[in-house]
Amino acid sequence: MTELFSLIDMPKDAKVFLLKELGYDSDGIYAKHKNGTIILDRYTEEPVKVDNMIILPGSEIILDNNPLSVSSYLEEFGDVL
Repeated sequence: MTELFSLIDMPKDAKVFLLKELGYDSDGIYAKHKNGTIILDRYTEEPVKVDNMIILPGSEIILDNNPLSVSSYLEEFGDVL
C-alpha cells in the first residue's frame, strides 16, 4: 500500500526537489513544466503555486489544493484516498 504524506508542512525547497524528481521544475513560486511554462490547474486553469500544490495518490497530476480541484479530481478518477 502506498504511504500518504502531506505536502502542507513540507519546506518549499523539498517541494521544489520533489517537482524536479518527478520531471518538472519550479522558479520557487510556481510549479513548471520542464520547458519553463507554468503548470495550470487541470480544473480551474489557474497557475499552481508551489506553496499550495497537491499531488494525489496514483497520479503525477499537479493541482492547486482547493476544494473545486480536489472534488473534480475525485469525480474524474474515483476515490484514491
